[in-house]
Amino acid sequence: MGTQGTQESNQQATAGGTGRRALLGAAVLGATGTVLGLSGTARAADSSRSGKGLGSLPVPTVIGHRGASGYRPEHTFGSYQLALDLGADIVEAGDLVPTRDGHLVCRHEPEIGGTTDVADHPEFAGRRTTKVLDGVSTTGWFTEDFTLAELKTLRAVERIPANRPHNTLYDGRWEIPTFEEVLRWQDEQTRKRGKQVWIYPETKHPTYFRKLGLGLEERVAKLLHKYGKDKKNSPVIVQSFEPSSIQRLNKLVDNPLVVLLSGATSRPWDFVEAGDPRTVADLVTRAGLREIAGYAQGIGPTLDLVIPKDAAGNLTTPTTLVKDAHAVGLVLHPYTMRNENPFLPTNFRKGTDADAYGDSFGAFRTYFATGIDGVFTDNPDTGLLARADFVNG
Repeated sequence: MGTQGTQESNQQATAGGTGRRALLGAAVLGATGTVLGLSGTARAADSSRSGKGLGSLPVPTVIGHRGASGYRPEHTFGSYQLALDLGADIVEAGDLVPTRDGHLVCRHEPEIGGTTDVADHPEFAGRRTTKVLDGVSTTGWFTEDFTLAELKTLRAVERIPANRPHNTLYDGRWEIPTFEEVLRWQDEQTRKRGKQVWIYPETKHPTYFRKLGLGLEERVAKLLHKYGKDKKNSPVIVQSFEPSSIQRLNKLVDNPLVVLLSGATSRPWDFVEAGDPRTVADLVTRAGLREIAGYAQGIGPTLDLVIPKDAAGNLTTPTTLVKDAHAVGLVLHPYTMRNENPFLPTNFRKGTDADAYGDSFGAFRTYFATGIDGVFTDNPDTGLLARADFVNG
């Protein structure tokens, strides 16, 4: 999951046709007339949903954010594997960015100085540069300046060591996975575990890469088609912060698609480039949600769009987003729940240590009570226990 310059970044610093798509979006929640009328608890208790595709997933769905990144460096097979071992319903594998020779690899951002050991490779010292990425001047090393073979000589490291010093134990252990390797791994794990493994990749900065001649959507579609995972019931949900990327994918594949939504005052970068003045606040109006439902099956809002915080960082009253999205047949998979204090609402923190756990169970319970369909979390085991508490409580 990307951030598009939202609260997550701030936290890191401190610590086939419209009709078909709209019908599919409504079908995701089952029989709309009955399921949508249930309370959050009743809907959550329907955790053995029948059906295919999205309808087969437990609700609320627990999505391993970049794997189990609370315990292993993100977007590594170590993190993905652990997410499955901990019981995640879906693994977010991965944030997709291209190499110079056109391969898709899994990194949180194209800039890899903070997530790999590239700075320790003198042979790549000359590749360090400054670029403008979605309007932000960014200095470091970028995947599009490396061939896949060169990237494979690097190893992943923990992105937020101040919050997760224990994860640094695993620095240097895993290489950067390609999306094709992830698709093979998914098949292998499905066979080994005797149950379907789901993944939730994201197209990262698609407008930026299209301008470089490295369009993401066609590459994603080609691989999904190659592995027979481009159908409406395929266990691959594709997401993006840029609505035009999802609209493009809607014409290339039949997979369930999700539009990610950042802070209310932010603008998707493709809107900025196209001169579209709308903000995320416009997209979460009833009209905006109806438009999204014409080409996508869900939204991935920041948790603050579900329950805003006050100036002190405490949770306030939930918005109508859950009700409004469900009314047009969209599922909601907000992001991101983390156990550590700096990433929790102020009223769920315990003590002041940046890497100490707060009352994440209380936070999960509060968010689940809004009726969301799932949540991205760095700690899938915590999310599963919280879901069990919520459903049984």
